[in-house]
Amino acid sequence: MSCKITMVEEGSIAQELGILPQSELLSVNGKKLRDYIDYRYSVMSEELEIEIKTPDGEIEIFEIEKDFDDELGLVFDSAIFDNIKHCANNCIFCFIDQQPEGLRKSLYVKDDDYRLSYLQGTYVTLTNLTKKDKERIASLHLGPLYISVHTTNPELRVKMLRNKNAANLMQELDFLKSNEIPIHTQIVLCPDYNDGKELERTLNDLWKYKKILGSIAVVPLGLTKYRKEKLKPVSKEKAIETIDIVEKFNQKIKKNIANVSDEFFLLAQKELPSKSYYKGYPQLEDGVGSLRYITDDFQKRIKKVKKRIKTKKEFTVVCSESAKNVFFMFAEELNKIENVKMEIKPVKSDFWGKDVNVAGLITASDIIKQLKNNCYKDVLIPSIVLRPYTTEFLDGLCIKDVEQSLNINLHIVNDIYSTKEIFDYIYEI
Repeated sequence: MSCKITMVEEGSIAQELGILPQSELLSVNGKKLRDYIDYRYSVMSEELEIEIKTPDGEIEIFEIEKDFDDELGLVFDSAIFDNIKHCANNCIFCFIDQQPEGLRKSLYVKDDDYRLSYLQGTYVTLTNLTKKDKERIASLHLGPLYISVHTTNPELRVKMLRNKNAANLMQELDFLKSNEIPIHTQIVLCPDYNDGKELERTLNDLWKYKKILGSIAVVPLGLTKYRKEKLKPVSKEKAIETIDIVEKFNQKIKKNIANVSDEFFLLAQKELPSKSYYKGYPQLEDGVGSLRYITDDFQKRIKKVKKRIKTKKEFTVVCSESAKNVFFMFAEELNKIENVKMEIKPVKSDFWGKDVNVAGLITASDIIKQLKNNCYKDVLIPSIVLRPYTTEFLDGLCIKDVEQSLNINLHIVNDIYSTKEIFDYIYEI
């Protein structure tokens, strides 16, 4: 088990004790920790004894007295300290299986770990839960969990996940319901598999768990040019049909619990719904409402800014193909401000293929190729294109590679759901 410390927060108890980054947390009160859940529960005490292995290999013991809710200020390289629970499925639409060879090893890791679902909102299929896992979920009341449902038809789920345990979904949901564990659910829509009548069945079956059901997200499958399975992309007609099925379901239950992702509206060439459609944006990171959220954020901010700045600002903003119309609208408004010139560069996915158009999959090689004729030296890119806590893109190139190739300065926009950092850049706040 390894609890590698990547950062010690400024002014924290850990910093006062002299604990250094790259140390390892070996135990708390004599107990080894399996994951961040164990850590959180272990440090909820007024008296602690922690065992640390320093970067040079020495073992140090620290005895700590603190208030019950005081944080130690330790940041770890992973939320899982022991072995991640790997995915036992072989889904027909799995994106990891649609990657080219030669990328970094971590991109080929398939996790299906309930702990990451609880801690970070990743989706799990519930096909690999052990008796001990269930006991822990129930005793600690670990929720919400994010569940990849796809279909509630047992035979079809086995076919789509290619795992016989996939047939047990309803029993696993019954377990979560009996223990009052809240859930959010996802359906990856695959034409000719879980669409149409099968989608209607899945929505109706999930409503049986309304006491614990927080939301249902319907998202289209992602297809790269490296795929081996013969799958159809979601067409305009299929997008319209899916939007209609979800809308009728919500009308029937008189609650907006099911939402389709933004991509369905773009494919259907329909306007994005208003904020009320999303009911608090419970699945924003799954692309459900992100364009509406950032649009509303922009419209609030643009009303409050000065229409002139003293220092000229000329810059480019990189965005995905799916978000380009929204960002073109932003540019149209911001370029009305005196001394502001903002250019939008939607980056097409030559690396993955024409059917991939989301920001999180933009690669450095595509940026280099498509920004050769870029007008401005300063370029803003969303943080989601980078590996967390690094300067590395999905294709292995780094920020400095892009900057040197194009002779530009890259600026990272950390909050991809807000336009605050764009406004801050313009007004140098």
